[in-house]
Amino acid sequence: MTDLPSQSAAMRQSLIAFVITLIVMGVVLFVPSGTFDWSRAWWFCVAFVVATLIATALLWRVNPEIFVARSRVQPGTKPLDYLFIVLIMGGFFLILPVAALDFRFGGANAPDWVVWLGYLLFAISYAGEAWAQAVNRHFEPGVRIQKDRGQTVIDTGPYAYVRHPGYIFGSLLAVSMALMLGSWLALLPAMLVSAVVVPRTLFEEKTLRAELPGYTEYTQRVRSRWVPGVW
Repeated sequence: MTDLPSQSAAMRQSLIAFVITLIVMGVVLFVPSGTFDWSRAWWFCVAFVVATLIATALLWRVNPEIFVARSRVQPGTKPLDYLFIVLIMGGFFLILPVAALDFRFGGANAPDWVVWLGYLLFAISYAGEAWAQAVNRHFEPGVRIQKDRGQTVIDTGPYAYVRHPGYIFGSLLAVSMALMLGSWLALLPAMLVSAVVVPRTLFEEKTLRAELPGYTEYTQRVRSRWVPGVW
C-alpha cells in the first residue's frame, strides 16, 4: 500500500498537470480557431473543469492511491504499449486543434442536438471512468503486471459486467469531445482513439491471461470485453 505522503504528492502533481492541461487546451483551441469568440469551445472548457474537479474529489475520498498509480507510465510497462499510449494520447490531443481549424474555416457547425448528445456522452464517459478508477487500484496508464503492488483480478463495480470498462468509456470520451465542439471533422482523430484501443485491449488481455493469476478464470465469469453480448 502506498503511503499517504506519496498520495498527497501525487495529488499535487495531478493538480499541476490539470492546470497545465487547461493552458494547453486554451492554446490548441483558440490559436488555431483564430478567435476567442467561440462559445462552444468555452463551454467545453467549463465542462472539462467541472467534471475533472468532481471526479478528482470523489476519487481522493474513495481511492487516493489511484493518483500515485496514474501519475506516470510506471517502470515495467510492456515496450509495445508505449506505441499504443502515444497513438491514443495523440488522437485525443488532435481532436481539439482539428475542431478549431474546422471552426476557423466555416465548419464545426453541427446542430445543437448533436452538441447536447456530446455533453450526455461526456457525462457518461467521465462517470464511467471515475467508477472504474474508484474500484480498481491497479488502473495505471500502461500495461504491465504490477507485482510491486500486489496486483489481483478486479471483478467489482463495472468489472462485474465487462472486462475493460476504461476502454469503453475512453472511446466514448473521445467521440463526445468532437461532438461537444460541434465538429464532424474532429470525429476522425476520435475514431483513431477507438481504432487503437481495440488492439490494445487484445494486447492487454494476452498479457493478463499469461501473467496474472486468476485472470483466465475471470474471463470465464465475465465473458464480454467491452459490450455485453457483443464483444
